[in-house]
Amino acid sequence: MQLTLPAIFASFAALASAAAVPASSVYCSEATRFGVVTIEPSTLSPGDSFTVNADFTCALQYGINPEYTDYYIEVPVNNNGYEPPILIARRTPNLPTDSFTAQLPYAYYFANTSYVLYLATTYPVNGTNGTPYYPVGGVETPITITNIS
Repeated sequence: MQLTLPAIFASFAALASAAAVPASSVYCSEATRFGVVTIEPSTLSPGDSFTVNADFTCALQYGINPEYTDYYIEVPVNNNGYEPPILIARRTPNLPTDSFTAQLPYAYYFANTSYVLYLATTYPVNGTNGTPYYPVGGVETPITITNIS
C-alpha cells in the first residue's frame, strides 16, 4: 500500500468526522420518545399497592423535557364508554426518572377487559412566535386486574 497525500487527507477527514459525532450512551427507538413506564407487580386487585417506574432518558435524547406526568389506569381498546380513565397520580418528575408507590383504587372494573397503565407526558415546545405551548404524548404498559366484584 502506498501512502499518498490524498489518502492521508482522507484518513484525517474520516477521523475528524467520527470525532464530531456525539456518542449516544443509549439507543432509543421512536417508541420511547415519551418515556418508558413499568409497574410492579403488574397483576393487581383493588387495594393492592404497586410501584411505578418511569425512565425519561430517551425522551430527553429526543428533546422532550417532561414538565408534568399523569398516570392513568385505562381500557385502551373496545372501551364501551363506561370505562373512563382513572387518574393514579399527577407528578412533576425528577428527571431523568420518576418512581412512586400507589394503591389500585376500589373502582368499578370490568371482567374480561384489558387494562393498561398509561403515562401521559406533557412537555413545553416553543411556538412560531417563541412562546411555549404544551403537547402531550404517552406510552402504556399492560396490567391485569383480578378479583373484580
